[in-house]
Amino acid sequence: MIPRAVIDTNVFVSAFWTDNPASPPMLIYRALLSRKFIPVYSEEIMREYTEVLHRDKFGFPSDRVDEVISLLHELGREIVPAEPGTETFPDPDDRVFYCTALAAQDDGAVLVTGNKRHFPSAGFILTPAEFVASHLT
Repeated sequence: MIPRAVIDTNVFVSAFWTDNPASPPMLIYRALLSRKFIPVYSEEIMREYTEVLHRDKFGFPSDRVDEVISLLHELGREIVPAEPGTETFPDPDDRVFYCTALAAQDDGAVLVTGNKRHFPSAGFILTPAEFVASHLT
């Protein structure tokens, strides 16, 4: 089965920022381009990707950002996020990533983030390195 993953925005930021082709975020970015996993997203996540990756402060090439957004739409699976219950989040913007991954648990989706400490402890939350090691090798 092809892995399914909700990718936190910080993973794409790190992939665009790095010059290291072997960094886990870059390997995830290349795996997306190579269709090695199915991205899972919600409408709110797509809005965040678009807004954050187009920020002037980063200076990422618009065509590269637009390519990722288009590919996510083309290859991905849009779902409605689940309710988080009583879970709390240091950054309320992270809630949608957790809730989207939670809603996709029947498909075995994981949440990939560089900030695991921002999320409740759950077996489906992985760092980029953990995702690469467990799902892309």
